[in-house]
Amino acid sequence: MSTVNAHSDTVEDVTAESEQAGSGTPEQSGFRTAAEDVEAGVHAAADRARIAARRLARANRAWKDLGLQEISRNIVAKRDLVLAANAKDVAAGKEKGTSEALLDRLTLTPERIDGLAAALQMLAGLPDPVGSVARGQTLPNGLRLRQVHVPMGVVAAIYEARPNVTVDIAGLALKSGNAVLLRGGSAAENTNAVLVDIIRDSLDAVGLPADAVQSVDAYGRAGANVLMKARGKVDVLIPRGGRDLIQTVVANAAVPVIETGEGNVHIYLDHSAPVEMAVDILLNAKTQRPSVCNTVETLLVHRDAAAAGDVLAALAAAGVRLHADERVRAMLPTGVDAQPAVDDDWGREYMDLDLAVAMVDDMDEALAHIRRWTTGHTEAIITNDLANAERFIAEIDSAAVIVNASTRFTDGGELGLGAEVGISTQKMHARGPMGLRELTTTKWIVQGDGQIRI
Repeated sequence: MSTVNAHSDTVEDVTAESEQAGSGTPEQSGFRTAAEDVEAGVHAAADRARIAARRLARANRAWKDLGLQEISRNIVAKRDLVLAANAKDVAAGKEKGTSEALLDRLTLTPERIDGLAAALQMLAGLPDPVGSVARGQTLPNGLRLRQVHVPMGVVAAIYEARPNVTVDIAGLALKSGNAVLLRGGSAAENTNAVLVDIIRDSLDAVGLPADAVQSVDAYGRAGANVLMKARGKVDVLIPRGGRDLIQTVVANAAVPVIETGEGNVHIYLDHSAPVEMAVDILLNAKTQRPSVCNTVETLLVHRDAAAAGDVLAALAAAGVRLHADERVRAMLPTGVDAQPAVDDDWGREYMDLDLAVAMVDDMDEALAHIRRWTTGHTEAIITNDLANAERFIAEIDSAAVIVNASTRFTDGGELGLGAEVGISTQKMHARGPMGLRELTTTKWIVQGDGQIRI
């Protein structure tokens, strides 16, 4: 077994601690109800995760990076196994009538697996956030102060039909020194099971605790409910999925939650928007991968935007179904059709080749529309007017504001974070794509030479 020695305790020490915490598998008992068995199993997994988190908190960067590289290598080496499991999940999804958007999220391809592996390698190349100093000073009395970043501890994630999230969160948790409990949902159960096995085997191979990554999928929805209530055992819970999943977690969780929001993303086409740039950005933002949360869902067109006709014609030619207000429909180029937009269109996250389009008289009207319908995820402006760009940046209150680029860049990997746990729309320490730093908290270290308070 290859091990990078970061401290004095051994793999066997942690293994023994894990055994004391219990096996955590569903058991049949004549003395407990099924619900009690689920609770006992999830709590045992959380206890083992706590032990693993203590070990990871003491692991140095080289050791954690070795684990990331081993996971990356094994995901590629066992690609056929992953794809076979994923094919079962996709087939089951099609049989159940799963939407095309969810099927796209569920599906892994050789290229997507290579992307996951590359993201892990990128994470290994990033600085370790653990131990970095947020601020520090020496007080007049000689006390030396540091506020340093430390791991959260035990992070739980509840998500649906997204096997890529299994790898992303496991990698981010490992690098930031956290243990993670995963509830990936039944839609991707075969894929997630294989991925978790690969991750755990990889950790074990380099001497890191396998229990740093665990799945509670075996306990089904009941297990997810226990996870939400495991205050004191789980330090933070991150839901990632559609509105129903996120709101269910927010409404029912007793543990702290970082809410990731849906993406009702807007692009404002200013009167000065260059035609070629506007066409390229809108096509990318809507059609490159329409099933994800950073895809544009509403286009606001200035009444004098010279690029409007070319943009709408290009979108229609690309198969985008336009839901347009009366003013937009009146100026559509010949051969471009649109169905009348209704109020429901302005608040929808289509996650498909549909786009709501409205005409506005000026930026005031565009900003008012966005304020009414935004989910606080991402908003963009296409403009050649610096003053308008600066006003848009100042007045839009979303996690990401983009000028003259595709909304598809609101992504941890694209923004240099290596991967992301999700995109937070809350106004907490974590807002926007959540990477390594967002999975840490801080603690104060005070060092003195015998000082006492007067």
